[in-house]
Amino acid sequence: MSNKNLTKKNWTSWHHLLHKEFLINKQLIPNGANLLLAVSGGQDSMALLNLIYDMKTQHNWYVHVWHGDHQWHEKSEKYALELKRYCNQKNISFLFDRADKKTISSEGKARDWRYQKLRERANQLLSENPNNIAVYLMTGHTSTDNAETFLLNLARGSNYAGLSFINKKRLLEQNIFLIRPLLIFSREDTKAICDLMNIPIWEDPSNYDLKIKRNLVRKKIIPTFETLYPNYSKRVNSFAEKMSKFNEEQKDLAQLAYQSCKDTNGLNRQILNSLCIEARCTILNILLKKNCSKQLNSNNLYHLASSIFEKDRGQINLPERLKIIWNEDYINLKKS
Repeated sequence: MSNKNLTKKNWTSWHHLLHKEFLINKQLIPNGANLLLAVSGGQDSMALLNLIYDMKTQHNWYVHVWHGDHQWHEKSEKYALELKRYCNQKNISFLFDRADKKTISSEGKARDWRYQKLRERANQLLSENPNNIAVYLMTGHTSTDNAETFLLNLARGSNYAGLSFINKKRLLEQNIFLIRPLLIFSREDTKAICDLMNIPIWEDPSNYDLKIKRNLVRKKIIPTFETLYPNYSKRVNSFAEKMSKFNEEQKDLAQLAYQSCKDTNGLNRQILNSLCIEARCTILNILLKKNCSKQLNSNNLYHLASSIFEKDRGQINLPERLKIIWNEDYINLKKS
């Protein structure tokens, strides 16, 4: 049976929804792109793998799979071999890395390791074929992941950016993009996809460890909220998407405010001081970001904005041998 006939046979409403997403957002993944899919073996990444594989011929995509073994459980090597065998049966290029579990003892370290290895593998694909313009890393993040991230960031006291919707596409480094196409689906959707298409799943037992914060949110907190308020996760995602738009709007308005305060002599202190403390902090932060790689935290920014407001003259030392100096009229940065 040809790949074309196989694709038609396997085509489902889930394929249609994802295919429609690619047609609407044509800049998401171009025709003929090299795709590197991060596949853990769980339901989300396996749904991603099979959906993308079934529609690859329609977009002339080249599909590669990367799997990272964290060695967090005794069956991790067996799962990796079974996943490799599954990809080989479909003639999918399979790339593999094994972590030293001592160096990835936390969620954050494990995540950093995964993305570092994905970058390395993407650069390997670029170097192996000079005709490759870019590599598109794909992960199986869903709207449910977004709701979990929102709650975790809210509990940590995050800012607007942390409460925003996960980006569908962002540039990781030159010629390497990160794509999250399954954000239009929930975890319930990916489970339904795997059930309908008889897709095998290799579930990491560590996903049930409630000592891991995300697992606790996924297994206990969100289901409790869903019981109290049905469709809770959908509303969280809707709010997070609004926060993303609000965050982008605030960035644009902040740049306009910065430009209105700035002239050839520096930042106009009178214009700056006519604004509320929050706006003054934002404008001063823009000034610092343009000149200093190490940024001030919110408390230090608040102190700086208050000092400039209260004192007609002054200076404060900053990181990287910089100092901010102001008089009655202007505010400037200088090297110490």
